Amino acid sequence: MTGSEASPSFRLAYVPGVTPAKWVRIWNERLPDVPLTLVAVSAAEAFDVLRSGGADAGFVRLPVDRSDLSAIPLYTETSVVVVPQDHVVAAVDEVSTDDLADDIVLHPLDDTLGWERLPGQPAIERPATTEDGVELVAAGIGVLVVPQSLARLHHRKDLTYRPVTDAPESRVALSWPEEKTTDLVEDFIGIVRGRTVNSTRGRTPASAPADPKTKAKRPEASGGARRKPTTGKATGKSSRSGGSGGTKGGKRGKPRGRS
Repeated sequence: MTGSEASPSFRLAYVPGVTPAKWVRIWNERLPDVPLTLVAVSAAEAFDVLRSGGADAGFVRLPVDRSDLSAIPLYTETSVVVVPQDHVVAAVDEVSTDDLADDIVLHPLDDTLGWERLPGQPAIERPATTEDGVELVAAGIGVLVVPQSLARLHHRKDLTYRPVTDAPESRVALSWPEEKTTDLVEDFIGIVRGRTVNSTRGRTPASAPADPKTKAKRPEASGGARRKPTTGKATGKSSRSGGSGGTKGGKRGKPRGRS
């Protein structure tokens, strides 16, 4: 960590399709005195916002330039094709890129899939945004392949979507400026990674008392060992075996046979 000063608030950027509500709720429970401010950004501007200090950390889409930004990959999204409700694709459960060979496949300027080769037929122009691409699909201009979260975000009643089995996938990560890994950033990393509030990797106070259960076990264990010495155990023979390590008294009161 490069800083330990408490900030008046924690600014969290997030790109379209990411829903940070779960992590925000945990933050508010653990750090109620540090307000968390959400900053909505486009996928293209997310990294500039982090570098300029517009946010302390952010949910972004990979790849991330690791020369000055740190990142923790979180999950990978299914890619889907958005089509009109009456499109032939709507009749099946999933498709491949080959199934889109005869369709105009729109390629927004803010595309997050990083195609090496776009399937289908190229459009005359590229829509500026994914949202614009969805509008063109609704107008019957073509189809659009996007991460499933974006299909849900821009959902329309006249459109539907299906998984594309061999399309590139989008990966979401938590990222922040490497030189600004503050205590609050570490706190949020712990939340995202599922650490408990008492995790040893969290900011646990150095003077935190030891677990009283641990202290109680030590004298009991050592005292118990002194109160229960037995010569039978030292020879490795059981008193029921009739060996030399047992005592005759050990056989008293036991029946010699079964009726």
